[in-house]
Amino acid sequence: MRIYIICNDGITVCREAPETVSESDRVIRSNEELHAAALSGKRILRLWNALPGVAKRRSVGDRDALIDGLWAAMEKLPDPEPVIGAKGISKREQVIAMLLRTEGVTVDEVTGITGWQRHTVRGLFAGTLKKRLGLTLVSTKEERGRVYRIIDSSGDQSS
Repeated sequence: MRIYIICNDGITVCREAPETVSESDRVIRSNEELHAAALSGKRILRLWNALPGVAKRRSVGDRDALIDGLWAAMEKLPDPEPVIGAKGISKREQVIAMLLRTEGVTVDEVTGITGWQRHTVRGLFAGTLKKRLGLTLVSTKEERGRVYRIIDSSGDQSS
């Protein structure tokens, strides 16, 4: 479920409601809640004009129509990026996804994302991914360093 946090500087899309929000922020889950929120016309207009790809407006006009349009535009906002280590997405799954990319991943990139030490990343590659899961990892020396990728058994890169 998508949840929108309307704050002074714009709209934030979330997967779950945050534990705390400031007094001026509004947590919105539906068009009805958006209509019921105590938002001034100026604030609604600022939110509308801050959205990407909408025709800018100078006045509120029909308030209900503007709120309906705002809701439709909010629904088109991209989903939030999954947070590493968040419930449901493990760091290991995130690393595997990085290894499946065509550009691959370096050990340093993995340490930067996961917070792990270099030897932990190399252990994941050799122990968990290669031995336990049976994945085929290849490494190549490139300009940015040693780059690792997962390939399928025929030698073609997975996608």
